[in-house]
Amino acid sequence: MCRRETPFPRLPALEKHMNNHTSLFKKDGKNYLFPFIMITSLFALWGFANDITNPMVAAFKNILLISNFESSLVQFAFYGGYCFMAIPAALFIRKFNYKKGLLVGLGLYSAGCLLFIPAGNAMAFWAFLVAYFVMTCGLAFLETTSNPYILSLGPDGNATRRLNFAQAFNPIGSLTGMLIAKEFILARLNPATEAERLALKDADPAALMQIQQSDLDIISGPYLLLGMVVLCFFVLFLIARLPRMISADSGVHTLGQTIGNLLKNKRYTFSVVAQTFYVGVQIMVWTFIIQYAEAELGMSKATAQGYNMVAMGIFVSSRFVCTFLLKYFKPSVLLTTLAVGGGVFTLGAIFVHGIVGLYSLVAISACMSLMFPTIYGIALKGMGDEAKLASAGLILAIGGGCVMPPLQGLLIDHADWFGDGLSSVRFSFVLPLICFIVIAAFGRWTGKRNYD
Repeated sequence: MCRRETPFPRLPALEKHMNNHTSLFKKDGKNYLFPFIMITSLFALWGFANDITNPMVAAFKNILLISNFESSLVQFAFYGGYCFMAIPAALFIRKFNYKKGLLVGLGLYSAGCLLFIPAGNAMAFWAFLVAYFVMTCGLAFLETTSNPYILSLGPDGNATRRLNFAQAFNPIGSLTGMLIAKEFILARLNPATEAERLALKDADPAALMQIQQSDLDIISGPYLLLGMVVLCFFVLFLIARLPRMISADSGVHTLGQTIGNLLKNKRYTFSVVAQTFYVGVQIMVWTFIIQYAEAELGMSKATAQGYNMVAMGIFVSSRFVCTFLLKYFKPSVLLTTLAVGGGVFTLGAIFVHGIVGLYSLVAISACMSLMFPTIYGIALKGMGDEAKLASAGLILAIGGGCVMPPLQGLLIDHADWFGDGLSSVRFSFVLPLICFIVIAAFGRWTGKRNYD
């Protein structure tokens, strides 16, 4: 008996609008447009989590009176969940299916958000780190599942373009997260500076504790609401009937054979390295825009977050433009060009003083938009069922966002290392510069071998 695999309601107007792009979603005589739309909605959901969290590094530093290195452990915990759960998530979807992987991811995501309430009540930084870790264990499941799922929802020939299209909706969630962080968290925190809080710590510890409790409650509130929204998505995906995408070579290779094949695949292993450095540069740039604006221009956190939102707006626009350009240029060519551009803007952020340096830092986002999905698509192109496990390595590469921000925070903390010629905040962006050099090398190497 032939079973209908995609019982989604038909939307004639939308289908007519997408007619010129229908080949993106057709495979084996079936149209996967509607499951594509459904999975793409999740890209915005984890974009929200990423970018409501980045400004919290600066917020926790001021609230709890900790160093830049200690506060950047927020990113260590957040992206550490990706490192810890990426491979288990891949093994899970390899044994079961994409839908179950999505459900586990949504469940863990929601649980992590809800843990912010007891963390705030306990006023314990470690408890917030645990909540972030659990949340991103869920995000690891979602990304390990969604990216190869999107690649499978159509012909292999335009898989990279299809993933870029889906990823274009990720920054929409990111912008929303940034707006919530700016207007409903940073703008509502007690305006007392770090120096004023340190003075209050000695003069009236109880008053300081009251301020800290109020600030932590302000942080916890949006995460509670996010947890409830994610629960609604869990219910939606639980009742939805999604297509089971099974490749022609499904079940042919054992786990050991698949791992061996991946380790011997130079294109794949270099892709993992490039992805590690890309995620590192993305998180560093977006995390430390606030510290840069504070230190170099004396801006408040809420005002500085506005520049972060401008950067994300540029990122969103560039993502759609780059997706269009992929129709005419090879992915490796665009990737290399943008990596070089990102390096040039990073040099501007390091060596140019004042507002122009900040503008250079914001402009980096125009160059980053293409990178994650393009590296991902190059790495998994034509892998078939091996993509399920290969995806784990690329999600594991998100660990670049786990390690590099604390390193940059350590550089910022040690102003005495650099003398008076160059501020520690500006010098710290040498780490993003190194990342762009690696990405440019990957793009050039890929293009020379026609791997895209």
